[in-house]
Amino acid sequence: MTQVELENIKRKNMSKIIFDSGISLDGFFAGDNRSPKNPMGGVSGQIHSWMLNQKAFWDYLGFDGGKEDGPDGKYIRETINRTGAFIMGKRMFEEGEVSWPNDLYKADVYVLTHEIREPWIQEGTTTFYFINDGIKSALEKARQSAQGKDIRIQGGANTIQQFLNAGLVDEFFIHIAPVFLGSGIRLFDGIDKDKYDLQIVEVIPSNLTTHLRYKLTKK
Repeated sequence: MTQVELENIKRKNMSKIIFDSGISLDGFFAGDNRSPKNPMGGVSGQIHSWMLNQKAFWDYLGFDGGKEDGPDGKYIRETINRTGAFIMGKRMFEEGEVSWPNDLYKADVYVLTHEIREPWIQEGTTTFYFINDGIKSALEKARQSAQGKDIRIQGGANTIQQFLNAGLVDEFFIHIAPVFLGSGIRLFDGIDKDKYDLQIVEVIPSNLTTHLRYKLTKK
């Protein structure tokens, strides 16, 4: 086997760092006044309504539901299947901890926090690890867990921004909902505009959102 063939195999087996986020038409990832009692500032239903219609989404949660199973559902399944580990910020974790069903992520989840806490091992295949020494430490641990699958930066917006500005993101998916929120937390605030070359590699139209997939090449 030649060196070129070995390098190609190595690239195919390497985890990509991705994120997958819904935003409003005016660029907001979440609303105002976020808290565990008001996750995402109460705008999840407006931004993510497309998912709630999909059988694939409810299958993932382990419930019956969803009226549709078309291109949106295919996209959901493909994204689930390619993800081997997750990274999220403490704020997102705190908003979800009280309401997420058991074994939601079905993979290891690395939570960026200053809180020292033992791993939370759920029934099933989800374990939350609490990382106190930054994004690169979380990424190194997530790579080991992912075993060649992709690492998904789950959120919130600040965590995604940290990974983008560190030049660590390979690909991302944006789902643009046809709604104006007017205020809240913007996904791309504070981004280093000169960090990457961006390429649109896929567009999937839908009734309730527009799916866009971008490839990022670091300059």
